[in-house]
Amino acid sequence: MKVNVDFDLCESNAVCMGVAPEVFEVRDDDYLYILDENPPESLRPKLEEAVRSCPKAAISIED
Repeated sequence: MKVNVDFDLCESNAVCMGVAPEVFEVRDDDYLYILDENPPESLRPKLEEAVRSCPKAAISIED
């Protein structure tokens, strides 16, 4: 599984970080960082919630 973020859409509002802090982090520079582009399958439910929760629909998962 791979996590993708469209940084042209992303507003770094940190909703995804609240859902899956193991994968997403908004740092002091106000930019979103992907901590693990290929997270373990055990995080899929959290990542699917992050995809659904993103207000800009900037996150996707590919298998």
